[in-house]
Amino acid sequence: MKKNEKIKIVILTSIIAVLTFIGGLSNREYNFASRIYKVYLNGEELGTIASSDELYNLIDEEQQDIKNVYEVDKVYPPNGFNIEEYDTYNDQVGSAEAIYNKIKDAEDFTIEGVSVKIKFVDEEKPDLIIYVKNEEIFKEALTDVVTAFVNEEDYNDYINNTQEQIKDVGSLIERLYFEETITTKPAFISVKEKIYTDVNELTQYLLFGSDIEQDRYTVKSGDTISSIAEDNKLNPSEFLIANPQYKNEDSILAIGDKVNINLINPLLTLVEDLHTVTDEEQVYEKKVKYDNSKPSSYSEVTTPGVTGIVRITRKVQMVNGEQNQGAEPISQEVIRETIDEVTTKGRKQQNLPPPTGTYVDNGLEWGWPTNRPYVITSDYGYRWGSHHNALDISGTGFGSPIYASQEGVVVEVNRSCPNVGYYKNQCGRTYGNYVIIEHKDGYHTLYAHMTQSITVSVGQTVSRAQVIGYMGSSGSSTGTHLHFGVSRGKPFSAGYSWLNPWSLFR
Repeated sequence: MKKNEKIKIVILTSIIAVLTFIGGLSNREYNFASRIYKVYLNGEELGTIASSDELYNLIDEEQQDIKNVYEVDKVYPPNGFNIEEYDTYNDQVGSAEAIYNKIKDAEDFTIEGVSVKIKFVDEEKPDLIIYVKNEEIFKEALTDVVTAFVNEEDYNDYINNTQEQIKDVGSLIERLYFEETITTKPAFISVKEKIYTDVNELTQYLLFGSDIEQDRYTVKSGDTISSIAEDNKLNPSEFLIANPQYKNEDSILAIGDKVNINLINPLLTLVEDLHTVTDEEQVYEKKVKYDNSKPSSYSEVTTPGVTGIVRITRKVQMVNGEQNQGAEPISQEVIRETIDEVTTKGRKQQNLPPPTGTYVDNGLEWGWPTNRPYVITSDYGYRWGSHHNALDISGTGFGSPIYASQEGVVVEVNRSCPNVGYYKNQCGRTYGNYVIIEHKDGYHTLYAHMTQSITVSVGQTVSRAQVIGYMGSSGSSTGTHLHFGVSRGKPFSAGYSWLNPWSLFR
């Protein structure tokens, strides 16, 4: 054998030997390395286990109570739980049971659910997080909240685009939305959190702002929705929102029924933009004429009063079932003319030549404080837990005249507020720019939320129907309107009391 061939054989043999050795090393590593799992909780290592599935299954099997309470099929590790895989030659690992016991003592387990985030318009108000078992529960509760404020049939017609056009009177929902931003996302929720699993419970929380059991009243013989509402400082609309099983104020109550008598405190703000056509009553005023040709004992209603009706088309915004105070008409049609009642009284004097007859309005009857037609946006009575001691009159437009309702003396004026305010504005005792007039027999009238252009001063004597200022939206106001109040005694002074303004006209 040649020398070169011997060298080639030696080199080839060496290469084969090296490859065989390397192959042996690889075979040894493949045969003896182990896969293990390191378990962490909130960044802290709890130990190592041989099987992650064994730990997951142990958690799920041991937490039957959680499954029963929440009616779920699976329970998961706590939030902050993490497992990392490693390959190692060290096969010393702990047991899944030991790791489970550490987790059980440290944190609460989780279930699959949905996290609901509510972001409020007021940026200073922190976001609200609500946990629910599934998104359907939240959707149903949200629908229940909507139908507490909006007639269910009207709501269904709106979402299905089946609203009928208005023929004579009625309303159409143009837009329906929550003012807040609501987002949902799947989440693993710790069972230490409040997790809503019941639609009714979540609806109560969204409407009343509390999970506390609501006060209930048991219906007795003679009770009506109006009487129960009045006795508990609610108005009928608020009662119906708290008790959506009743469709309207005339719904029949059964003796023994249990009804909610708590004032709602909604967490969400439902805004309903409406296009409405309504027939609005216009009260008639009472006037007096004097006839010099009639004896002083003569008094007769010579022109009977007739309540007018005006059909008004307007845009209305409802916020959580309550109409904003402003109401700007789009169009109006007189259905029936308003005719003021006129009483003719005699004042013939003895031993004087017979007069030719003159007629003088004495100005002592009560007159309506705004132009016609008008809209009552809030009546006298309970509203959101407090008593609204006046009529909110709107519909005549920003800057329209306000009239003294009867002859009297101006006793207080405030003209320091901007012409337009906002809800809960405190300017002018929340009344904005206002005038108070003292009348005969201790009566006083309050005209509030006016513009700064008040035309009278303290101490001035005014006649009925004299312009005293103009309609605005100052102070705590959600739209252009006049807050018209009537009291015995000067408002805000000792011993005064509010009266229902309708008592002056009806």
